[in-house]
Amino acid sequence: MSSHSRRAAIQSISQKQPLPPGGEPENLEDLFGRNVFGLQQMRARLPESAYRALESCIERGQELDPGLADLVASAMKEWAVERGATHFTHWFQPMTGLTAEKHDSFLDLENGKILLHFSGKQLIKGEPDASSFPSGGLRATFEARGYTAWDPTSPAFIRENASGATLCIPTAFCSWTGEALDKKTPLLRSCEALNRSAVRMLKLLGDEKVGFVYPTVGAEQEYFLIDREFYLLRPDLIATGRTLFGARPPKGQELEDHYFGSISPRILAFMHESENELWKLGVPVKTRHNEVAPSQFEIAPIFERTTLSTDHNMLTMEVLRQVAQRHGLHCLLHEKPFAGINGSGKHNNWSMATDTGINLLDPGQTPETNMRFVVFLTAVIRAIDTHADLLRVSIAHAANDHRLGANEAPPAIISIYLGDELNAVVEGLVAGGSGPNRDPNRKTMRLGVNTMPPLPRDATDRNRTSPFAFTGNKFEFRAVGSSQSISRPNIFLNTIVADSLDQLAAEIEKLEGSAGLEGAVQQVVQQTLAKHKRVIFNGNGYSAEWHAEAARRGLPNLRTAVDAIGAYTAPGKVEMFERHRVLSRKEAESRQHVMYEAYVKAIAIEAQSAAGIASSMLLPAATTYQRQLAESIEAARRSGAKSLARQERRLQETADRIEAALGALEALQAAFEKADHHEGGGFEHARQFRDGVIPAMNSLRDACDALELLVDDELWPLPKYREILFVH
Repeated sequence: MSSHSRRAAIQSISQKQPLPPGGEPENLEDLFGRNVFGLQQMRARLPESAYRALESCIERGQELDPGLADLVASAMKEWAVERGATHFTHWFQPMTGLTAEKHDSFLDLENGKILLHFSGKQLIKGEPDASSFPSGGLRATFEARGYTAWDPTSPAFIRENASGATLCIPTAFCSWTGEALDKKTPLLRSCEALNRSAVRMLKLLGDEKVGFVYPTVGAEQEYFLIDREFYLLRPDLIATGRTLFGARPPKGQELEDHYFGSISPRILAFMHESENELWKLGVPVKTRHNEVAPSQFEIAPIFERTTLSTDHNMLTMEVLRQVAQRHGLHCLLHEKPFAGINGSGKHNNWSMATDTGINLLDPGQTPETNMRFVVFLTAVIRAIDTHADLLRVSIAHAANDHRLGANEAPPAIISIYLGDELNAVVEGLVAGGSGPNRDPNRKTMRLGVNTMPPLPRDATDRNRTSPFAFTGNKFEFRAVGSSQSISRPNIFLNTIVADSLDQLAAEIEKLEGSAGLEGAVQQVVQQTLAKHKRVIFNGNGYSAEWHAEAARRGLPNLRTAVDAIGAYTAPGKVEMFERHRVLSRKEAESRQHVMYEAYVKAIAIEAQSAAGIASSMLLPAATTYQRQLAESIEAARRSGAKSLARQERRLQETADRIEAALGALEALQAAFEKADHHEGGGFEHARQFRDGVIPAMNSLRDACDALELLVDDELWPLPKYREILFVH
């Protein structure tokens, strides 16, 4: 790779035009859900009884009769073949954080004749090789058998490409012994746990109509787009998803001119095609805009049931990456692809809804709604305070460490933002009053009667420094990383809120006989909020004062992923997961092991990439420039012109720094290769990489970035930030 390649890329990119749309524009109503075997297709193709049973399974979480599988499989196959599909796959989400699929054709032979065959058995269960997926010790490498199991709550869909179409069937993934090897199974379990606990609470509060409660999520997805030619000239981006080197450009995001700015034609063409592909798949994407950093963008959907929203977010990331290639672009989903430039997150907007159409986190306007809302709000506050460490675990990985607390994302301290008005209501509840604007003649508040003031629908501003902010009728978990699956954050959210609801329900039931329902609710809410309101913070989460205040309040500050991951199996956590049948101890411990392992592997790959680039690309550029400088100095000496000796000295000092940093990094790598990493467990191995390898990589980067500013621009082999971020 040479500087000539970089200059040629710039010239080529400057001449590129937006990719023209393929075919005539289509009506959105005709486009949306075209490639989804949803309720409309089911109703048209299934017997009424089969359709009703499947609808009940999807809409109300009722168990599906396996005897219907053949009917559903036959209808699904006919629909898929009509859409051009030749293969089917069980589409699942292993613990890699990505999706996986193994394709089988519909082709079958009977008496030498070709048949198109897809049975209920094939729909319900698949058997991919499980040996090469992360398992955290749930199974040995030689124990290869794994099963995929149809998830009827998430509709099948067709993925199209230039060479054909494939029927994708969302599934869970488990081992031969029944443990979950994926992210979907615990998510489904957590939704069931939340349903049980929320329905119990609603029945206790007198709601006899509700039959089912489900969590809802909308995941706002941030991402970067750069030209693919630049991407291919950056070995660090190819290997790690982020730039390991790069001096800060003269202009970054300081002028704040990119946020919500006019979208360039080439990017807009990419967005149009991405949205069309997602609409075909039934993904309800609604919003698109330029984000804060140059070349950074966001796409946001309408909120859906958590399980479906999780599948749709995985599809969104896949579609963004694939469509970007067709437009000569590359989509970067890493949390921090460029140093000194805002990173990317994924705002996880979470709430709870009933089968009767009620959002349980909507404050509402009636006293009855207010009582229900306050109880569920109290449960959430208790859950976040009690399990703040778990919520931090849910977004812990190496890439997110670059972003959290860096004035572009919330701090690692988990707190709740309620806004002034709602916070005043909480303080009033704790004090036994009726909150703001209450009748001064009424001293005691009885929840559910007229002494409770109507709560405004939007009683909060937006606080981008808060990890967990109430935004009108939902909580926005802002700390989720852009590259990660939203499964784990929502598994944890669902489970801890379910556990909190159960604890509150038990306390209310205990007091109800002596205090009555309203009195019991009031006592439990008052005591719970008084104990857990420490987690509420409405100020600037970036400030040093907040860090000191959080420590005074006793809130955990797990600054890095290595600090956080251990909380997965801290005292009481596994017992809670087991109590709600979300994860067994073995499953929880395996996931903790996978997280430590993923952290170490990510840093190891970065270290190897950094060392290779520095030694094979950057130091040779310095050597070449040193030689040119030496020749210039000699020529200047002969002619009596001004010497460049100072420039040569600075260059030599920087090259020496790189050599020293490279030697230190390579020595650490060699030591870790020889070490027995089973000693001390996953934590100790990850800690060594955090405390040893990362500082060594940072020292190498500092020296190499200084070199970039010294070496002749014509000789620098890597595309620079000023080019990657602004030329497209």
